[in-house]
Amino acid sequence: MAFKPLHDRVLVKRVESEEKTKGGLIIPDSAKEKPAEGLVVACGEGARKDSGELIAMTVKAGDKVLFGKWSGTEVSIDGEELLIMKESDILGITEAA
Repeated sequence: MAFKPLHDRVLVKRVESEEKTKGGLIIPDSAKEKPAEGLVVACGEGARKDSGELIAMTVKAGDKVLFGKWSGTEVSIDGEELLIMKESDILGITEAA
């Protein structure tokens, strides 16, 4: 993929949610909500202070993140549906147990 976000923007691929509930009920496509969880594909270099000093990014490619339901701008790159959002739209990084 030949796309690099600028400044404090992040390219995220949504992670699809489970098709069944914990109780075993199958969730139809029409009832599913867009997942608010994704995998960071690429990051910009970070924002800059007024003084020009670079503020490093907290997230990096490969991080699994949670973000707000309406965060980001949906784009299609190389036929793949992705989101571009500011790092501040990301609520947190999920860590493996």
